[in-house]
Amino acid sequence: MTPEYAVERFDVAHTDALVLLWQECGLTKHWNDPHKDIERKLKDPVGGLFVVRDQESLVASVMLGYDGHRGSVYYLAVHPSYQGRGLGRLLMAYCDTFLLALECPKINLYVRDSNLKVLDFYDHLDYVVDPSVVLGRRLIADH
Repeated sequence: MTPEYAVERFDVAHTDALVLLWQECGLTKHWNDPHKDIERKLKDPVGGLFVVRDQESLVASVMLGYDGHRGSVYYLAVHPSYQGRGLGRLLMAYCDTFLLALECPKINLYVRDSNLKVLDFYDHLDYVVDPSVVLGRRLIADH
């Protein structure tokens, strides 16, 4: 029997476990300090940082934002040994519900173009590549 999983708000006491999950999923990069990303997100009054636990272990996460125009999904992570159990779909359904309650018309998410497995996952959820280019500029150097 498949266990039931629930999405819950992130608790700061699990910061190190969350950073480890992101590292195990290959989401951290040297130019971003994941601890600072967590601290910054916890100051954001809209959106949030959500996790799925299996007993006491963090096994999945998603960072969700809303700017009044578009919702944004970051740091969607499912521990490699938990992939294929529907946790990514559970988190994305949670994002849909959360953002629809705010009357958000569209979700944007960011995936590195080299991450073909994840691009395939989102294709199965009916996400499409938008004809847009993402531009960025660092305001704060984490390292």
